[in-house]
Amino acid sequence: QVQLVESGGGLVQAGGSLRLSCTASERTFSFYAMGWFRQAPGKEREFVAGISRRGDKTVFADSVKGRFTISRDNAKNTVYLQMSSLTPADTAVYYCGASSSSLYAVPDSTRLIGYWGQGTQVTVSS
Repeated sequence: QVQLVESGGGLVQAGGSLRLSCTASERTFSFYAMGWFRQAPGKEREFVAGISRRGDKTVFADSVKGRFTISRDNAKNTVYLQMSSLTPADTAVYYCGASSSSLYAVPDSTRLIGYWGQGTQVTVSS
């Protein structure tokens, strides 16, 4: 059982930046590809960004390309989501998820996620 804990959410003005972190309890963190997803009120949870087990492959949703980056530090069991040029449309609860995957796979769908964190709220004011 992998336990994931997100942090770093908060309130930020439009145009600002935030960095989210997600730390896993599992020592075999490097066996999991990781993804960030978000869910706004009344909407389904959607893919934001994903990263392969070694961090050498990343995928982004079109809505965040060029503004968000994803990275991981396997020594610290942590995956990061750096968000910049934030807009009110980015307001949501952000979740990290872990996926048991092959070496180069990137989870870009909620169906591929086996473990979820509790989520962290990101609110972007206009």
